[in-house]
Amino acid sequence: MGLGSNLCDPAKQIYAAYDLISQVVDTCIIAKSGLYTSPPMGPPDQPDYVNAVVAITTNLSPHRLMKKLQAIEDQQGRTRDGIRWGSRIVDLDILLYGEQEIATADLTIPHAGLSERAFVLYPLQEIAPELNIPGKGKLSALVKQCPRENLKLIV
Repeated sequence: MGLGSNLCDPAKQIYAAYDLISQVVDTCIIAKSGLYTSPPMGPPDQPDYVNAVVAITTNLSPHRLMKKLQAIEDQQGRTRDGIRWGSRIVDLDILLYGEQEIATADLTIPHAGLSERAFVLYPLQEIAPELNIPGKGKLSALVKQCPRENLKLIV
């Protein structure tokens, strides 16, 4: 799962999301990456992002998990203003769900863009270096093709 924030003390928002995710029934965080900062993908007139990834175990279906994550975002004060890649208090994304590939109107797994985003690949490599991304290949190969550039480990 990917976590990101660039508003209201972003690191604090990531830690709050960890706590809320750990409270989801039938779900357990089993690994956390460090926190990384990176420039925004969207409009440049916004603060840098803090990003991390976590590995979880869950008995929830992918769609049910997505609903729980959206509820956590709402609980933390996220607003959905329709601006793509705009500033956010918190953004929680399902990056992978085992070996499943899902393409529905409201959910794509593996997450679209996962294989091109340093702020996802490098933290993911930290917690699962041998990972194979369904339909994309080995994580180690994807990392080699994605420059780290302005991505910085902060914690």
